[in-house]
Amino acid sequence: MSVKIRLARGGAKKRPHYSIVVADSRYPRDGRFIEKIGTFDPMKPKDSAERVKLDTDKAKAWLGKGAQPTDRVERFLEAAGLWKRTARVSVAKAKPKKKAQERLDAAAAAAAEAAEKAAAPAEPAAE
Repeated sequence: MSVKIRLARGGAKKRPHYSIVVADSRYPRDGRFIEKIGTFDPMKPKDSAERVKLDTDKAKAWLGKGAQPTDRVERFLEAAGLWKRTARVSVAKAKPKKKAQERLDAAAAAAAEAAEKAAAPAEPAAE
């Protein structure tokens, strides 16, 4: 069983309110959860203490049991000093596919060839 610490959305339309919950990764986002360990209200100002409420003791206990936080919850845990977040970069999605990469390589080779010809000194004319 893979346990996640994640957000469960609540609130009205265009007025989100999230609960920070510990849930089995197979459960629906807003469905069944094991334990509620905090709340997140994105409608409050960023500097407000009421924006994120987190029970640090429960969070520490679940992290000790092997629960994996999601990216957003990792940020909250890092701010609370419970977790060291590693920067994630999904560069694989941003890379061009095979054919586009071949076109880019060909264009780069042509540009290098043109630059090489322009940089070569002109040969003196034979008399």
